[in-house]
Amino acid sequence: MENNKRKIYKKKRYVIPLVIIGIIIIARLLLPFFVKKYVNNVLADIPGYYGHVDDIDISLIRGAYVINNLYLNKVNAGSEVPFLDFEKTDISVEWKSLLNGRIVSEIIMTRPTVIYVFEDQGEATIEDPDIEDWTKALTDLVPIDINNLEIKDGKVAFVEVTANPTIDLHMDHLNLQATNLRNIVQTERTLPSDLHATAVSIGNGTFKLDGKMNLVKQIPDIDISFSLENASVTALNDFTNHYAGIDFAEGNFNVFSEMAIADGYLKGYVKPLLKDSKLISKEQDKFFDKLWEGFVGFFKFVLKNKGNNTLATKVPIEGDLTNVNSKVWPTIINTVKNGWIKAFKGVVDDDITFDDAEKEVERKKEKNKN
Repeated sequence: MENNKRKIYKKKRYVIPLVIIGIIIIARLLLPFFVKKYVNNVLADIPGYYGHVDDIDISLIRGAYVINNLYLNKVNAGSEVPFLDFEKTDISVEWKSLLNGRIVSEIIMTRPTVIYVFEDQGEATIEDPDIEDWTKALTDLVPIDINNLEIKDGKVAFVEVTANPTIDLHMDHLNLQATNLRNIVQTERTLPSDLHATAVSIGNGTFKLDGKMNLVKQIPDIDISFSLENASVTALNDFTNHYAGIDFAEGNFNVFSEMAIADGYLKGYVKPLLKDSKLISKEQDKFFDKLWEGFVGFFKFVLKNKGNNTLATKVPIEGDLTNVNSKVWPTIINTVKNGWIKAFKGVVDDDITFDDAEKEVERKKEKNKN
């Protein structure tokens, strides 16, 4: 009898650990399935959009999960081009911060693509009921603070498919790093996150961006500056021909800008510079097309700075994001200044701050009270 008890005890001694190990293995095998289902449910809950992920990989040792092939698009999109197409997104616990007593996450995105199809997205406004606060999806997918976000070899594009030929303004090889992205939506205006990015633009221009932001808002608060230098203007011919009826034979295109957004109110400027440019002369043009190109050529000749061979201006922009206005007369005056008084420098001017946008928001609030 006692021997039987010992045998049963010995069996339990081995069976129970084996059962526990079996349960752990089964749970580990099923975990990617449940996480994938959870992520797809989060994407399905964004009003006005539909999304899907192909696969989820789990790494318990790293405290991470990898989302493979995530896409998101508008429900009523006319094209089949996904608005977001993320090849690989690695979401993990940042161990160096964990050792310091902070539980924060790190996101590394490999070759993500954002394609803004004008016909799919153009009619939406920030007051559109279909545009829900998308930050809920972010906080659901990453329920702890994001300390570091990296984008490796990404792409951003603006596409207008109904234009002939199709307009495709894009930036490739986008590398971005953002730090201290908080997951808690804040009522006060703060800019906790640093942002740095580089990319190669259409026409092989060099793009750089620096700034600070509060990402976790339906309309992020930002204070950024960016520059685009030495892009071949001929790469813009589809765009300039469609909207202005002109084509360039050669030249470099540069843009310098600062923008600040507070509670959906934007204040900033865009400073475009066109250097060493020449228009294409078309022998088969109709009379009015030829007249228009002649007028543009004359305008360019008169207002071009003869010292550095640039045509440039500075366009002040300001207003709610639903109704941003550029100031016409200051733009014209700045064009004349560049051509006849003093050429604009190919640098960011550092004359826009986040306080400028905040002051305008407070001024509007006081005006509405009265």
